[in-house]
Amino acid sequence: MTVITIVGNQAFSMINFRGTLIEALVAKGMTVYALVPELDEDSESAIRKLGAVPVAISLSRTGTNPLADLKSLISIVRCMIRLKPDLILAYAAKPVIYGIVAAWIAGVPKRFSMIEGLGYVFISNPRDGVFKTAVRWLVKHLYRFSFKRSNRVFFLNDDDISDFVHMRLLSQSKPVKIGGIGVDLSQWRPAPPQLTPITFTMVARLLRDKGVIEFVEAARIIKSENPGVRFVLVGGRDKNPESVTETQLSDWVNAGLVEWTGHVPVGPHLEHTSVFVLPSYREGVPRSTQEAMAMGRAVITTDVPGCRETVIDGQNGFLIEPRDTNALAAAMHKFIQKPELIATMGRRSRELAEERFDATKVNETIIRVLELKYYSDRTLIA
Repeated sequence: MTVITIVGNQAFSMINFRGTLIEALVAKGMTVYALVPELDEDSESAIRKLGAVPVAISLSRTGTNPLADLKSLISIVRCMIRLKPDLILAYAAKPVIYGIVAAWIAGVPKRFSMIEGLGYVFISNPRDGVFKTAVRWLVKHLYRFSFKRSNRVFFLNDDDISDFVHMRLLSQSKPVKIGGIGVDLSQWRPAPPQLTPITFTMVARLLRDKGVIEFVEAARIIKSENPGVRFVLVGGRDKNPESVTETQLSDWVNAGLVEWTGHVPVGPHLEHTSVFVLPSYREGVPRSTQEAMAMGRAVITTDVPGCRETVIDGQNGFLIEPRDTNALAAAMHKFIQKPELIATMGRRSRELAEERFDATKVNETIIRVLELKYYSDRTLIA
């Protein structure tokens, strides 16, 4: 029986983003260990319901303490030696770096990484200082070391592959594009969109590079002429340096610009949404947008890597330039002027979700790679 360890940086992401993959692996008779930090009773129970065995590891998702990271590496090495897996799949920056290296040290024969976006460190910002520049340099070298010890590296879009190859972080033979992690289309089903009042919803961690500031400022522009239009922010603040402050958030809510839900289940809010909005500066292929599309929501997002994969401009929504508040407000205004677009573009979103983001199809590709049975142009590439 094949034994697989999946290493992540959060129980939430393991359950919600790797859940269907875990179920598919278990259905094939594999033993799956889910390694994540900060497990609690609820998350352990949820992971067991998927068919996997939860294992707590020591790993700080956002910390930059090298001694703490070294302890994490040692902890994961010990875990790998104890579990004796046949392969490892690691996703997110730290699990990819330390999980893969730990598996290599422990002699795990097959090692696979998944990059779901370049992340905060690689997104350039005028505010970048010496510290972030140094961290970027270090992360590049750590990625390069890890990728050399990975059999294959999964990516969600071509731009990330191109950038990582251009930065000489990995060879051209290792990337495998899966085009989005996908969603369970039987769970995320189409529902009639909210038409009165028109409601624009953004689902994301409240980070500046997700376009939160632009969303709020576009709300300010729209509400000056259309005060009845709703703007809803779904997501929590984060330890990430790019997180908005509590003061900013309170000011926006108190001014009546946006409604903020905090970190809550997304589905009920998408049901009461007219148009989904994600003005991010860069993504892998955002799961939140895939969920909104599966529910039949029109989308406004940016013409940047990862986001542009979710929208055919003028068919299921609109693509705008990043960091452009006026362009975002103008795209929103189109739906206010022609509310019939909300339903017609929403239907097209569902069609595209079925074509591009069916988790069942994506998982089949991932499993073929893990089993060394993935072919492209009749050539074995895994």
